[in-house]
Amino acid sequence: MPTERVTFPGHDGSQLSARLDLPDGPHLATALFAHCFTCGKDIPAARRIAARLAGMGIAVLRFDFTGLGHSEGEFANTSFTSNVSDLIAACTYLSGRGFAPSLLIGHSLGGAAVLKASGQLPGIRAVATLGAPFDPGHVTHNFADALPEIKEKGVAEVSLGGRPFKIGKAFIEDVSTGALAPAIASLDAALLVLHAPNDSIVGVENASEIFLAAKHPKSFVTLDNADHLISRAEDAEYAADVIATWAGRYVPLKPPAPPPGAPEGIVRVSEADSAGFLQDVTSGPLHHGLADEPLAYGGTNRGMSPYGFLSAGLGACTSMTIRMYARRKGWPLEHVSVDVSHNKVHAQDAETGSGDKIDTWKRRISLSGALTDEQRARLLEIADRCPVHRTLERASEVVTELAP
Repeated sequence: MPTERVTFPGHDGSQLSARLDLPDGPHLATALFAHCFTCGKDIPAARRIAARLAGMGIAVLRFDFTGLGHSEGEFANTSFTSNVSDLIAACTYLSGRGFAPSLLIGHSLGGAAVLKASGQLPGIRAVATLGAPFDPGHVTHNFADALPEIKEKGVAEVSLGGRPFKIGKAFIEDVSTGALAPAIASLDAALLVLHAPNDSIVGVENASEIFLAAKHPKSFVTLDNADHLISRAEDAEYAADVIATWAGRYVPLKPPAPPPGAPEGIVRVSEADSAGFLQDVTSGPLHHGLADEPLAYGGTNRGMSPYGFLSAGLGACTSMTIRMYARRKGWPLEHVSVDVSHNKVHAQDAETGSGDKIDTWKRRISLSGALTDEQRARLLEIADRCPVHRTLERASEVVTELAP
């Protein structure tokens, strides 16, 4: 999974640090991830969710809010509203690069922020929250002892997760008025609420209120014994799998149209990913597939290998030839299946000085129907008349020329 380190201007012009996790193959959609309160883009939950989504063709931008992580700016001068504005700035950046997001994911206060921001972002088809509060003001209970000092002095230093942060009075006033109910009720996107019943930071009743305030389509999934930060690998992987599977129902993830221009009778193969081996395979103007190599040979395993295509050609031609003969004879053949295996090892093909090699394809043909033993034997003979079979048995010639 390639990852780009990028920056973009936030709500006040400060440069925000981000990572753009890109798919190894075709880019099918884009997600924008908002981290939890005083966390950052690199927490394990964010990394694992981004990796899982990238594996299914969804690019993910995760960034540090103003004043956090590697982003510029003063955290003490930020607010819930500024977080929402940073999300809008991130969307603007992605759209400018041709990666307009269709999926929003928010963790804890980041979940509240994506709910608030969704109505201001065009093209959002789905929103997922993890451990999000229904009332953004809920976050102040993390530093309740410091509230009197903040109100009196305008700012105070508090300890959150063992790290010091300065919280300003403007932040307190802003989150106290950040009601989410109207934004959730008018959400024009599918909603997925993920929450752990034993979350000691943001109680599960918050998930209930978010869910009840939303209109359909909406879904709720429990994170069982996960903690608020979803710090255990198995919990983060589970959340990632759920989001990835759910998102596919609402975010269009169909592979992109094949490269244009292949005329009838021509099979055109072109690179889909120059960093690996993924190939677009276009047969004439109507048919498109993907070819690749297994992970063990440096590929991404998103399509059949070249030898897999050869085996598929032999199997398909064998089945078609048998069906054609049985149909002409009027025999009661109900179904044909052909298992094909090829014994050449990929790595050996490129070895120099290895001598001639003999390719062996093995076919296992299954025939269903009330066929006699004689009919089955005859159909087995007919399988050897398959044109691809005959082509593979004969010596062939490949003529190659360089296109101008």
